[in-house]
Amino acid sequence: MASEFLHHLGHRVAAGLVVVPSGTNAPFNTRTNIDVIEAGHPTPDEGSERAGRRALALAAGTPAEACLVVLLSGGASALVAAPADGVTLEEKRTVTRELLRAGADICALNTVRKHLSIVKGGRLAADCRAPVVTLAISDVVGDDPSAIASGPTVPDPTSFSDALTALRDHGVQDRIPAAVLRHLEAGTRGERAESPKPGDSRLRRSRFHLIGSARNAIEGAAGAAGSLGYSVHVHATAVVGEARDAALAHLETAARILHDLPRPACILSSGETTVTVSGTGRGGRNQEFALASAPLMRSLGEVAAIASLGTDGIDGPTDAAGAIADTTTVERARHAGLRPLSDYLDNNDAYTCFSALGDLVRTGPTGTNVGDIQVILVA
Repeated sequence: MASEFLHHLGHRVAAGLVVVPSGTNAPFNTRTNIDVIEAGHPTPDEGSERAGRRALALAAGTPAEACLVVLLSGGASALVAAPADGVTLEEKRTVTRELLRAGADICALNTVRKHLSIVKGGRLAADCRAPVVTLAISDVVGDDPSAIASGPTVPDPTSFSDALTALRDHGVQDRIPAAVLRHLEAGTRGERAESPKPGDSRLRRSRFHLIGSARNAIEGAAGAAGSLGYSVHVHATAVVGEARDAALAHLETAARILHDLPRPACILSSGETTVTVSGTGRGGRNQEFALASAPLMRSLGEVAAIASLGTDGIDGPTDAAGAIADTTTVERARHAGLRPLSDYLDNNDAYTCFSALGDLVRTGPTGTNVGDIQVILVA
């Protein structure tokens, strides 16, 4: 996004900040008026905090007669993080880790993040005197502007009370640092300033435009599959919920769809699942989705395959975008001397299993993020 914007309008940019995941090769890092900061994802690091404070300074320093353009994509909740007063970065990291391990979806996670931040939940735009234009690519189901990257430039409909409820609902309140609980409880009592709400005058000059979402990825995949001779069905219902449960439900739905779909067939879907971590293995939600699908693949046909992939090329804390399972996965695992697939699933260790089978999908970071997609192919 930054590369394209600078290509077309770079001559009008007075100053800028680009925040990228650690290890990303930024092609514009020689421009003297653009700061490039590498930061952590999916949990924030010191680079994330530096980026958050730099973003706030840039917004506050934008002259009223200029315009602040915010190029926003999924992942920015972690990449741009400035903790609220009284909360440390490490404490905020702990909250993020505990919620992720408990299987919190992005809405619950971002509700808490927004109330531990001085950037998120509309606060970035509220600090700017100039007009703010946000061009956003969505990685969240439903494309809610307040959920994409925790909505730093749009009103926040959630509250401190909602954040506390999210912690309790996921059973992590006893594992949360005391300073975090004190901050959220003080906010619930009205002793901390709430995030800007709909109608807040500080956001009246802020405009939000959605320029990309999972729909674009699905349309591209459908076009490619059609050109290869597949009969394509796009499943409109988002694939959400616990990854292993969502996989079973999705395959049941796919079997019904395939009953009337000419072969070869392709079923496309998108969404974002969660994983409640109880094991000590390695993986991500897409790899776990594929692993849970493997034993049921023959219910789709003699020759069938499923891929579940993160469009950013990153699935959990791994170097894979996701994985592929097919009608031979179970047999190949047995011949390779692997443990039963259920053992890997119980230990949240899909990465180890698929790595041994050669069925991880590694794209490297793609430079964009519109959530996850699932592809089913049946010969």
